[in-house]
Amino acid sequence: MGLTSDAEQPRSARGELTIADVARLAGVSVPTVSKVVNGRSAVAAETRARVEKVMKEHGYRRSRRATTLVGALEVVFHELAGIYPVEIIKGIQRVAEEEQLGVLVSESQGRQTPNRGWIEGVLARAPLGVIAVYSDLSAEQRSQLSAREIPLLALDPTGVPGDDVPSVGATNWSGGLSATRHLLDLGHRRIAAITGPSWAMSSRARLDGYRTALETAGIPVDPTLVRQGSYELSDGARHAADLLRLADPPTAIFAFNDGMAIGVYHAASEAGRRIPDDLSVVGFDDFPPAQWLAPPMTTVHQPMRQMGEAAARMMVELARGATPEVTRLEVPTQLVVRASTAPPAVR
Repeated sequence: MGLTSDAEQPRSARGELTIADVARLAGVSVPTVSKVVNGRSAVAAETRARVEKVMKEHGYRRSRRATTLVGALEVVFHELAGIYPVEIIKGIQRVAEEEQLGVLVSESQGRQTPNRGWIEGVLARAPLGVIAVYSDLSAEQRSQLSAREIPLLALDPTGVPGDDVPSVGATNWSGGLSATRHLLDLGHRRIAAITGPSWAMSSRARLDGYRTALETAGIPVDPTLVRQGSYELSDGARHAADLLRLADPPTAIFAFNDGMAIGVYHAASEAGRRIPDDLSVVGFDDFPPAQWLAPPMTTVHQPMRQMGEAAARMMVELARGATPEVTRLEVPTQLVVRASTAPPAVR
């Protein structure tokens, strides 16, 4: 019987690939592989890539996690500002407390894709899973998480997640549809829309809902009434002021988040237009301040706390090595009618 070389028999006697096996196959030291596995940065990029390739090709897996999880969930936001992250964290925290897990919160300083320093920090912290909120990780970052068996989930994704990335979002299309239909039912025909950024999936879905409602009612979409914002209050004020200066101004404005809708309130006041007598306004989110505006705002309720809770429950399943029954979850939105909408004034 001839001898078998190490390259031909890379696995341990138990059939599991060890760190020593990975080191031998990659042609590096065991401490180097250990640094890669634990996310330490003191490894050359070329060496790290070679080690990760071996781990992926030969199916290296860290020890299976126990049914009882110990550790923390990492939540990364593109920006920690306003009510949005607070509501999502509350939902995640509820599940974390039930499971006796910690919650780590980080942000990418307004960038949609976190930088290299962020991913190195995550790998060093080795969380049970990463929930990326309104963020998009690079292919390299996703590969690094996968190599260390750290599951990734997209919450309120900015684009269509890959097949291997579960997601939780809201029914943005039906929310846009119901908001526009409400204004149509009141008799409005000149309905403007102030959207979010074009790269955001939520904005594209709400715009599709808006267009569908108008087209179903037999009303052509007027390009002059559709203005692109970036979910900032100032966008609502700026675009609304411009819309109200048109020769044939809109009688209603649907802003794609509550912040921009508040900007519309400001622009209407500056232009001497009363809400809802001269202009109806609909927002999207239903943040607590919406009900305290004068008049209280009609808006689409986006259940952010429930979205956070659903994402955390799905992540717990992933961390336990299970496959969730649903990997593309949309939590229902609901139109909340208040006093900012009314039939258009007779011209």
